[in-house]
Amino acid sequence: MIHDLVLFLNDFILPIIFIVNILFAITVVFIERKNPTATIAWLMALLLLPVVGFILYLFVGQSFYRERMFRVKKEDDESLTTIIESQKKELFVNDVPGEHPISDAYKRMMFMLMESNKAPVTVRNEVNVFIDGNDKFKALVDAIRGAQDHIHLEYYILKDDEIGNEVFAALTERAQAGVTVRFLGDGLGCAGPGKKFFEPYQKAGGKLAFFFPSLMNISHPRLNYRNHRKIAVIDGKVGFIGGFNIGDDYLSRIPQWAPWRDTAVQVSGDAVLAMQMRFFLDWNYAAKDDTLEYSPRFFPDNGAPVDAWVPIQIVSGGPDTYWNPIKESYLKLITLASDSVYIQTPYFIPDESIMDALRMAALSGIDVRIMMPAKPDHMFVYWAGYSYIEQLVESGVRAYTYDTGFIHAKTIVVDEVAASVGSANWDVRSFRLNFETNTIMYDHTIAKELKEFFIHDLQVCTELTKERFEALPTKIKIKQSISRLFSPLL
Repeated sequence: MIHDLVLFLNDFILPIIFIVNILFAITVVFIERKNPTATIAWLMALLLLPVVGFILYLFVGQSFYRERMFRVKKEDDESLTTIIESQKKELFVNDVPGEHPISDAYKRMMFMLMESNKAPVTVRNEVNVFIDGNDKFKALVDAIRGAQDHIHLEYYILKDDEIGNEVFAALTERAQAGVTVRFLGDGLGCAGPGKKFFEPYQKAGGKLAFFFPSLMNISHPRLNYRNHRKIAVIDGKVGFIGGFNIGDDYLSRIPQWAPWRDTAVQVSGDAVLAMQMRFFLDWNYAAKDDTLEYSPRFFPDNGAPVDAWVPIQIVSGGPDTYWNPIKESYLKLITLASDSVYIQTPYFIPDESIMDALRMAALSGIDVRIMMPAKPDHMFVYWAGYSYIEQLVESGVRAYTYDTGFIHAKTIVVDEVAASVGSANWDVRSFRLNFETNTIMYDHTIAKELKEFFIHDLQVCTELTKERFEALPTKIKIKQSISRLFSPLL
């Protein structure tokens, strides 16, 4: 019996897989036209690892229907054009009020993101920064319980655990009270909770949609194009954005990863309307039977004091954007630095442009520091990241491992002048394959606070020096080399 099965595999199944791999390879080169680095990596995977390459490409690689998938989202995004064109004309005419005026260089960055991402600038904002999940979710649940008109939540991961049930109990209570409640989850990241988890919420009138639930869909089997955003909008007046998903591990309740170190911001003010627009566009793509249309109730005059002043742009990226606006915002911030660049990220697989920018900044005498986890949650990504870090350390970049718990923050702080907090990691997946949203704040007070958090975190870090890399065992160096080879696919 076993002998017959082996013959069947050798004579029938494997030749078919080999032929399909060849077809996939032709698709990669001539139809999808991926960037050269990714193309070479996929060709190696398909031709050298036939079975593994076949499975990987089926679920992760192919993207030839991307334009058709996201055409509707692109059409909806055009609605911001009029506002953006008006702001671009005014940006260099009027001085933005405030204790720390915005330089022309940062105005040029604002202009760039208006042009490439239709990201309006708002200034009447207040911001609170959270680095602990317990504080963030207390503020979120309190805001949910105080909602009077509507609640819009969009999260990559939702778990059926203590905090997941607490959040949905609050959402259910508000739905029962007549508040319009919508939850948009990613089809993969929110696949854990079953139908029973959502039943009380839906019976109370809560609306539910999933973004691209395609992992087991025969027509679209993939792990890419995930909605990695974490956005909450309450009554159009208060918004949350950052790195925290909805799960107990994000509140340091899972010993393996505790304490969990992350970053998010709570915004009160006009930037919330930009978060609301982002939710509208994503919801309308995912929830075909509940299309959201503009209404003053969703875009009210906001809750920040008249004298509040934090200039903000909400920047989003994904496979539906022609450029890479989040990566470009990171690049622009690095190139604008004159004193320091501090980065925190759980995953660090940059492309050559990011590597060159960081290397050039360090060689120019700028204090460039990168902090990443000491504990790996994805081994290949972890070792690939180390290989890139080693290369940067040789050029003067200082790098650290966060040794206590797990660091999941996705931040960059430049010169105590500007900072970015959001969902986007410093890797190819966040730059090109997943849907991400960051908030960029051009404010001295916020940037200084985030820089102080970074410096405080150094107390539980170990610096990655040239000597430490040289002392690594050969087997670790081999792991790094192999992981680096396939890093365009991670």
